[in-house]
Amino acid sequence: MPGTIRENLLYGLEREVSDDELWQALDMAYAKNFVQEMDDQLDTQIGERGIKLSGGQRQRIAIARAFLRNPKILMLDEATASLDSESEAMVQKALSSLMKDRTTLVIAHRLSTIVDADTIYFIDHGTVSGSGKHEELIKSTPLYAEYVKNQFKK
Repeated sequence: MPGTIRENLLYGLEREVSDDELWQALDMAYAKNFVQEMDDQLDTQIGERGIKLSGGQRQRIAIARAFLRNPKILMLDEATASLDSESEAMVQKALSSLMKDRTTLVIAHRLSTIVDADTIYFIDHGTVSGSGKHEELIKSTPLYAEYVKNQFKK
């Protein structure tokens, strides 16, 4: 969405939000520092599809928007895809806070996104081939164990 960081955070909200609340959401999303460093801060134009932000910055703005909405159910689709390792670490920390105490459906290829999940459903060729916690799946689902081995040796 083109516009400012403020407009992007407020998009679709049907309640008044103070600047303090915006800054708190940005802080929880590990986005406060980079927004404060921008000349116009909350009023910085981010361009069409957030072109003036890095991939990690766009993700953290989206996470701040989710904090403002405080949904009961959260859906994340490849939330850390296409990020460098530093951005991924920041996004992962923000996501961990966001997912706390809420139902979250995570679609991911990167194990770092899901290893702490209560339940993981491992899907192979469109079929659930195993479910459980990370350690349980390593023991019970050979393909998952192979996937873990391959991903962590990179």
